[in-house]
Amino acid sequence: MQYLYVLKSLKDKKLYIGCTASLKDRLEYHNNGYVRSTKSRRPLALIYSEGYENLYKAFEMERFYKSAKGKKVLKRKLGTIYSEIV
Repeated sequence: MQYLYVLKSLKDKKLYIGCTASLKDRLEYHNNGYVRSTKSRRPLALIYSEGYENLYKAFEMERFYKSAKGKKVLKRKLGTIYSEIV
């Protein structure tokens, strides 16, 4: 199982979208400062995830959620969580 995940920076309230096979390990990796794009934005919290059968579909959805249309869809899915982020 592959997961698309959304992290929220508790420092600057911005979102990070990525893919992984292990949500727990990946969140720990981000919070320990091993990911350059989130290192200065720690701590991070997992606020949303979706499971996919294959890596290709997970990456396809990651690209979609990073697009303008995808951000609107993600905003609707996150609902009240999103309003607290911004």
